[in-house]
Amino acid sequence: MIAVNPMDSASVLAAFGALGVLVVTFAESGLLVVGFFLPGDTLLFPAGVLCAGTAQAPARLALWQVLLCAAVGAVAGGQVGFLLGRHGGRPLLARASGRRPGKAVARAEALLARYGYRKALVIGRFVPLLRTVLHPVAGVLEVPTRTFTVWQTVGGVLWSQTLVLAGYTLGASVPDVDDYLLPLVAVVVVLSLLPLLIEARRSRRERRRSPR
Repeated sequence: MIAVNPMDSASVLAAFGALGVLVVTFAESGLLVVGFFLPGDTLLFPAGVLCAGTAQAPARLALWQVLLCAAVGAVAGGQVGFLLGRHGGRPLLARASGRRPGKAVARAEALLARYGYRKALVIGRFVPLLRTVLHPVAGVLEVPTRTFTVWQTVGGVLWSQTLVLAGYTLGASVPDVDDYLLPLVAVVVVLSLLPLLIEARRSRRERRRSPR
């Protein structure tokens, strides 16, 4: 019997391969509460690395399967999250309003208001925590279904394919790069948090400039 830690990308990939990518990206893209604790960026990038084979060692995962599962999971998860928000409404968000989810919900609403539906749905995909609540919030705010579907698909495909291909490119060009997966995952985490840090800094500046 295989013990799997769903919050550990290495454990998920070792146990389920591309299928694990599909399930995790689906949950992380719109299932409130559950999605907050699952790897997203830190799953896709290592999955791409494991798709790169060398003369000494064959690839552990098939690139086309990982790309397909990542795209399907991201897009389907976003759409389900939207439907949950559309039919569950504010009470759904309220039930998930712990400290971290509550801040993410407020940030998602601010992003949609500031950048408009199209840009927000693409930008939000690349921000951890935010992408989990963005789609239910869009449903609560009654974003037009067609607009949401088109642009969350664009965002989901860009996000998932970019990270997988970045990992694959690095794995194909650097020998034995999978021996350094933990440091690489740490770098991915830091880079994925940059949009949050930039947005927080911008918000502080705006608060200081606004009249009291």
